[in-house]
Amino acid sequence: MGIKEEAVALHSQGFNCAQCVLGACGKYTGLDQKSSLAVAGGFGGGVRCGEICGAISGAVMAIGAANPFSDASDRDAMMRVASLTKQCTGAFRERFGELRCLDLKRAGVPCDELIAFGAETVEKLINDNKE
Repeated sequence: MGIKEEAVALHSQGFNCAQCVLGACGKYTGLDQKSSLAVAGGFGGGVRCGEICGAISGAVMAIGAANPFSDASDRDAMMRVASLTKQCTGAFRERFGELRCLDLKRAGVPCDELIAFGAETVEKLINDNKE
């Protein structure tokens, strides 16, 4: 099963969009699924207030875990994670026209479509930008 399918399968089990995307990216993030699901638990539903889509949040968390910026003096790492994040959000905006959960819901975009796109997008970004 690929990352996209794994992420959608997690959603069918009752996990939120952020949990699904981050939870399916373990081979890239080094995080076990239980930890990923725990960390992303509050990010569904647009951080539970309808703002940025959880699938985007999960993808950005995966980008950060796969491309750590954990040393404040490492400007290259900072620029890399910033660039990948912008590419990720740009891909969502280009595909769906919105980044906000409430707006996406109002437009009728199904969560499974956002989750699949988020998993697929982050997998491509990570693979295309390995050091």
